[in-house]
Amino acid sequence: MPQNLILASTSRYRKALLEKLGLPFECAAPEVDESPLPGETAEALVARLAHAKAAAIANQVDHGLIIGSDQVCICDGRILGKPGTVDSAVAQLMVAQGRSVTFYTGLCVLNAETGQTHQLVEPFTVHFRALGEDAIRRYVEAEMPLDCAGSFKCEGMGIVLFKALEGRDPNALIGLPLIGLIELLERHGLALP
Repeated sequence: MPQNLILASTSRYRKALLEKLGLPFECAAPEVDESPLPGETAEALVARLAHAKAAAIANQVDHGLIIGSDQVCICDGRILGKPGTVDSAVAQLMVAQGRSVTFYTGLCVLNAETGQTHQLVEPFTVHFRALGEDAIRRYVEAEMPLDCAGSFKCEGMGIVLFKALEGRDPNALIGLPLIGLIELLERHGLALP
């Protein structure tokens, strides 16, 4: 059984989540084109990209369990990406306010030695409160969630935007569903307490 664990990501959010499991791991940056394919569903996109990220790192090492993850946020059939600017974040949250937004997180654990993979797609729905632009702008300027899909940080002040959360693992909102990850690691034979 492989002893080392590699997170195919340089996301500080995913790294912090994986640290919760108390397992030693390293991070590596996968080089993957994240463009959606024509007609590709959100679930298919995140499943494909999670596998592609894990495979990109597996091509560079002889052994280990490689964890790939990718996430998209869907509102009214539209993908909401990372906003990058305050105005884009406010615009995204204005679209989401009073609505339900679903996050899909693709997760893949790939054994670099054998090529065996186990995957899942974890959905999580956020029901947003109906808020005005001033309240949304105050939130964005206070927390600056410019590198977060959906324009909020649920682990921070983003909770003020929500009416309800629906899903089995709130860590999925941050980009790494730990409940699903534990299941996949155990399927690879990694014993966890």
